[in-house]
Amino acid sequence: MKTAVGEDRKAGAVALRDCRRIELPKIADPRGNLTFIEGGRHIPFEVKRIFYLYDVPGGAWRAGHALKTCQQFIIAASGSFDVILDDGVERQRHHLNRSYYGLYVPPLIWREIDNFSSGSVCLVLASERYSEDNYLRQYDEFVAVCRGGRGGEAEAQDA
Repeated sequence: MKTAVGEDRKAGAVALRDCRRIELPKIADPRGNLTFIEGGRHIPFEVKRIFYLYDVPGGAWRAGHALKTCQQFIIAASGSFDVILDDGVERQRHHLNRSYYGLYVPPLIWREIDNFSSGSVCLVLASERYSEDNYLRQYDEFVAVCRGGRGGEAEAQDA
């Protein structure tokens, strides 16, 4: 399938349009607000893993990978940061700075996180438990998978 910029993309491949900001319920209270998340209701998957990034040094970045099958929902639980998403053809930068919304990231989207404010906390909900086999950590392998190849070691073994 040809994209707007003339790059090939596997038919049915995930694109940046599949990523979206989701606003969460916010119960306002003078004693402090409350936000909650129910998997399968507020986000499009059941949560099997939760992790968070914190104490990220100034100027550092995190992530730099795509996931083959895992969906994620990224929230700025405190402070702010930018999430850069890439579908192998185009890139988008999303600034997250509120704890009552997050960014849904489907499988096969490359993500990088940078521009962390002091004291920020990046909370991530995932649809699958951790498995190193689920990660694409080399950008060229990710692009090959997006364009219909298997990428990386699998293609090398076929040569």
